[in-house]
Amino acid sequence: MAVKKIGVLTSGGDCGGLNAVVKGAAAMADSLGIKCYVIPNGYAGLYNLVNFEQLTELDHDRIELINTHMAGSEAGHSRVKVKKIKDPDKYERIKKGLEKFGIDGLVISGGDDSGSVMVDLHKNGIACVHAPKTMDMDLQTYSVGADSTINRIANFANDLKTTGRTHNRIIVLEVFGRYAGHTAFRGGIAADVDAILIPEIPVDFEALYAHAKEKLTSRIGGSDVFAGTYMIVVAEGLRDASGKEIVDESAGVDAFGHKKLAGAAKYVCQELTKRLKADTDIVEFMKKTHMYVEGIYEVPEAREVRPGHLVRCGHSSAYDVNFGKQVGAGAVAALVEGVTGVTMAGVAGNSVRFMDAEKAIEQRHVDIDQVSLYEQMGTCFGRNPVKFNAAFHKIEDTPERYM
Repeated sequence: MAVKKIGVLTSGGDCGGLNAVVKGAAAMADSLGIKCYVIPNGYAGLYNLVNFEQLTELDHDRIELINTHMAGSEAGHSRVKVKKIKDPDKYERIKKGLEKFGIDGLVISGGDDSGSVMVDLHKNGIACVHAPKTMDMDLQTYSVGADSTINRIANFANDLKTTGRTHNRIIVLEVFGRYAGHTAFRGGIAADVDAILIPEIPVDFEALYAHAKEKLTSRIGGSDVFAGTYMIVVAEGLRDASGKEIVDESAGVDAFGHKKLAGAAKYVCQELTKRLKADTDIVEFMKKTHMYVEGIYEVPEAREVRPGHLVRCGHSSAYDVNFGKQVGAGAVAALVEGVTGVTMAGVAGNSVRFMDAEKAIEQRHVDIDQVSLYEQMGTCFGRNPVKFNAAFHKIEDTPERYM
């Protein structure tokens, strides 16, 4: 069947690069003589499509209004898992909505949760292609939004060093990522922070404290104005040495059944402060550096910072715009060729790369072997450092690339 009309929707959390997906899909469709429509507000809009009077067509003039530099999505989002909708005729309702507007296929941009819904829709006879999107970067492919978020985390961490040094504080910056620590890892490395705490490595607070104590005291003690700081980036899905996750038990779960994670940075601050107060060396250090005031200022402070949605809003990185346009356009090309139920993985030359969506949305964690490379260079990951054992491999074929 020839594809004459397509719909594009975005789902899940907002992030950089999404408008590039929308614009890439619309521009490719326009070049092929295919009409492209926005289905507003994610899967909520798709489920209620049958009730729409009209849809916005992304024709040539409307495409020009989409600013790919801006984060967020021109198409809007919602957190709706179609399978959980109680309506027994939900899939037929969606199909009727698509038929109403003559839509032959969908380009859906989202992460693992949104991708699982796309897989479900495909199994129920709805033609769709997945453009990977999640700032968590935990899909098997690269995903739109990660680079933008990593850059923002790095900028925040670098900026906070001025506050930390002014007050001689330990600063603990908590960022999104759920149970994969990619954004904390990459953002922390880019900002040259002292410690990075990720879900993949349960935290040994004795090891973390020893590292923090040595760095902070040497910086303050070595400064001619007694000034220094210690910077930590922690992923929200932090686990302690027993493997227990830090969650807000009172916050319930989201639409996809996930616990709402909260309190990782606060927990780290509490654990470090407890050790600072119990360490007689610290009291002597405070006296030696003329900072000690009994009952008022006896140990350095540990302060938490939670930028929350600030790490995913604002602007898109150049990489995310490039990748977003690629996978948006590639998704339309796939629909035209009848390739559906897949996740776009990028475009290399004229090769449009994809993989089975069910495989693509399997969660990918930080490579612990790679962590040891940075440990050897001095970054603390909340454990005793592990030696980096280099294995050398000559690449015989063309390296994997997206740009």
